[in-house]
Amino acid sequence: MRFLDFLKDKLVTISFLLFAVTTIEIFLWIYPIGNFIKLYIPVILLLCYWIGITIEYIVKRKFYQNLFHTLNELDEKYLIHELIKIPNFMEGKLLKEVLEQTNKAMLEKVNLYKYLQEDYKEYIELWIHEIKIPIATSKMVVENNKNPITKSIDEELDKIEDYTEQALFYARSNTVEKDYYIKKSKVKEMVNECIRKNKNILIQQKISMNMHDLDVTVNTDSKWIGFILNQLIQNSVKYQKQNSHSEIEIYTKLGKENVILYVKDHGIGIPKGEITRVFEKGFTGTNGRLSYKKSTGIGLYLCKKLCDKLGIAIELNSIQNEGTEVRLVFPQGSYTTLEK
Repeated sequence: MRFLDFLKDKLVTISFLLFAVTTIEIFLWIYPIGNFIKLYIPVILLLCYWIGITIEYIVKRKFYQNLFHTLNELDEKYLIHELIKIPNFMEGKLLKEVLEQTNKAMLEKVNLYKYLQEDYKEYIELWIHEIKIPIATSKMVVENNKNPITKSIDEELDKIEDYTEQALFYARSNTVEKDYYIKKSKVKEMVNECIRKNKNILIQQKISMNMHDLDVTVNTDSKWIGFILNQLIQNSVKYQKQNSHSEIEIYTKLGKENVILYVKDHGIGIPKGEITRVFEKGFTGTNGRLSYKKSTGIGLYLCKKLCDKLGIAIELNSIQNEGTEVRLVFPQGSYTTLEK
């Protein structure tokens, strides 16, 4: 807040003051009054006004400097109204009242959207649980009527089941802290469960599994890690090289303060310029736009989001036409602190 800008706001009152002082001075010079009085009256009026606006400037300048300093220090800037002390001038009081009213209106609107979001989330979760019933029933029918056609139907049902599971985890991804159970989990068991879940597509695509050095435990939620591993394996299957025998390698390495789980394939890889964007929501990249891949750009985004919530690092390296390596880095020695 510059003093010159402050004076510009006072330009109207200063103009009226100068007009009044000039008028008074004209009348004083008409009457036979001493020169001292003629000079004293306008000078004292101008001096008092100047002192008054200077004090007003100092008070307001201090208030607004503190206001902006507090605002810059705040992470949640909408709370600024709670930290402002009631000022001793009217403009400041009005400003505080306006901030309080706008914050109240904002909170009401946020609560409304929060309610609508929760309502929609509950509906999605309910729908997913309901759709699992006809999927399971259809798979039973397929199991009891095996032939080449039902086998193909079963494969499509597996895809539907995977997509519904992805939708469920996506709906819950913002509230991991309400649906987790961190405990000592065996990496080998989590990997084997994921392989069992994907055995049909692995056999069909003639992809062999090379698993070793998995006899370690990590502190995590096995359900959420199972979903992440499932997404990584499905990506390895989806982006394998056509008409070739492929392999997915899964193993761990022990670090000084962590356990690193590797998921490595020898597929088509990712172009160098796209590696930094693979965790972005909706990013499909060059590979995902291939007609036979049908990528949604949600899988790796969800993996990154869940890893961040669970306090696990996820890293990806890839060389085009050579393969992709994904690393899950689990902190060792203490329970993970979940992000709220």
